[in-house]
Formats: sequence, C-alpha cells, structure tokens
Amino acid sequence: MVNQVPPTSQRIVMAALKLFADKGYGSTSIADILKEAGANSGSLYHAFPTKQHVLLAVLDAYRQGIGPMLLAPAWEDVDDPVERIFALLGAYRNALALTDCVYGCQIGSLALELHEPDPEVREGLAANFDGWIEAVRGCLDAAADRLPGDLDRLALARFVLAVMEGAVMQARTYRDLAIFDASIAMLRDHFDRLLAAGQGERS
Repeated sequence: MVNQVPPTSQRIVMAALKLFADKGYGSTSIADILKEAGANSGSLYHAFPTKQHVLLAVLDAYRQGIGPMLLAPAWEDVDDPVERIFALLGAYRNALALTDCVYGCQIGSLALELHEPDPEVREGLAANFDGWIEAVRGCLDAAADRLPGDLDRLALARFVLAVMEGAVMQARTYRDLAIFDASIAMLRDHFDRLLAAGQGERS
C-alpha cells in the first residue's frame, strides 16, 4: 500500500517541529516553515492564524508522541520498572551519542528559550513535562514495594527529569558524553540506596 501524503496542516506541524528543534523557535520564520513543509501561506494561516498557534500544535504533537515515540521504543523488552527509568534515560544517551552530543531535549530547549511564555504556551510546555514525569512516576509506583514506604515518588520523578535535563544540557555544552554518564551514575547510586533502604524496611 502506498503511503498517503499527510494533510497540509500535519506537514506544517512536522516541519515546525524539526525547525524548532534545529534552530529554535525565535530563529524560525514562517517562511522557513512553509519552505520545509512545501506549503503556501494560505494553507498555513487557514490552520494556524499565528506562529504561536503553530507552536501550540507542535507542543501537542510532542505530548502525544511521548508514549509511542519515546517510551515504547525505550521500554521494549524491559519489564523491571526501575530499569525502565534507566532505559528511558538510555534513550537520551543514545541520541547524544548518535549526534556527537548535539542532541537536546526539544521541550527543555523550548522551555529555556521561551523563559516568559504566554500562559497557553507555558501550559503546553508543562503538559509535556507532566507526561514525562507521570511515566516515571508510574514506574516508581510499580516498584513501590521495593522502595521506602515514606518516599515521595512524585518528587523523585521530578528529580529524575531534572537530572536528565541537566545532564543533556551539560553534555551538549561540553560536547562530552562522559558528563551525561556521570550524572546518570550518581542517579543510579541514589536509586541503589533507596532500594537497599526499602529492602531493609521489609527484612
């Protein structure tokens, strides 16, 4: 079966998604998006009255892609919930390795660039972070019987996100994958200590 050409609006969103990742939101013009999408201005403005509407659609596409595009490949054949967390972090490591540490978390990059975004944009950014955090929190909930009983699992999930974003940012800045690895190793040590404490409670 021959793949159908996606609707113009979808092509525009995919083009913007790529350009925002490569160039940043501020450095991407409407003309850039139209050229990348192979679309005309009438088609764009019919679906997206402003550049911000394109950004909101991109953020929604990212949010919807967390499961199928990020979690599913990372978690394939990984059953242990704690190891799923580190498999997810491993997916970011692979992206860094494949790009000589040029890769960056697109949502993190947009959040840094748009430091005072419109409330609707901020909500879209937050929804993406929430989706990521909820996925990690789900892993922690699944491993709750191995962790300390008083552990704040939501706070730990947010900490995992903070480590990932910081590790990616530093690896990109120094162009050094070892910095990412060192951060994840410290996180692994923290998890090992939590698991040991959880086991001690139940002994």
